[in-house]
Amino acid sequence: MIKFEHTVFALPFALIGALLASGGLPTAWQLGWIVTAMVAARSAAMAFNRLADIHYDRLNPRTRERALAKGTLTVRYAAVFTLVMSGLFVLSAWELNPLCFYLSFPALGVLFLYSYTKRFTYLSHLVLGFAIGSAPLAAWLAIRGDVVPAPVLLSAAVMFWIAGFDVIYALQDTDFDRQTKLFSLPARFGVARALQLSTLFHVMTVVLLVATAALTASGPVAYAGILVVAAILFWEHRIVKPDDLSRVNVAFFNLNGYISILLLLTFATDIFIR
Repeated sequence: MIKFEHTVFALPFALIGALLASGGLPTAWQLGWIVTAMVAARSAAMAFNRLADIHYDRLNPRTRERALAKGTLTVRYAAVFTLVMSGLFVLSAWELNPLCFYLSFPALGVLFLYSYTKRFTYLSHLVLGFAIGSAPLAAWLAIRGDVVPAPVLLSAAVMFWIAGFDVIYALQDTDFDRQTKLFSLPARFGVARALQLSTLFHVMTVVLLVATAALTASGPVAYAGILVVAAILFWEHRIVKPDDLSRVNVAFFNLNGYISILLLLTFATDIFIR
């Protein structure tokens, strides 16, 4: 029910935020609780999403084999799992600092809210992006406890990146969303226009990554990483076409997994060189 590759999207950016805040490696205590908080939050959000969407998952041919929809796992199990993971997330925030503890509750609220946004807004992709994109800023707060422009820009970059590839993923459900009156950009504007909006989101991602690098006085290794990411995003939009959605999963899982890991490696290398 909880896919590892989904966690990979956000965790590297949280680690980038922690590295930037520390100017190097954070303490083992901080790093351990940041990773625990990330895994717990993602697990709670995924389980809650499956609970919220169980009715639609049973109707959708693409999702009817999911554990809850199929009955492999019970609703009670998923509910208890969500509560336990939420508790672990709050505990992790408490162990980091008081500010993180107080912010852990609205953070959970945002994570859970996303599961209902497709009922009332076409901007659900951006809400998901905001929820996951808060990871770098959250990690910065865990280390520094203050808000400055650099982690905000990085979080905004992640937000548009997530929103962009979530639009691509949602292309698979365009007809289903229209039939069930769910809101998404592909359902509202059609496949071709949705792909154009996704491209715009990813252009903004690259611009915000460059702004983050400039603001943190990053070196050539970080900029090289951003350049490769721009190339991967370009390729991602080349392989998904309005009349051919056969490679959506390649674009969603494979290419975006490479992006997060690549940026972690290049930003980390640049930080340690400096």
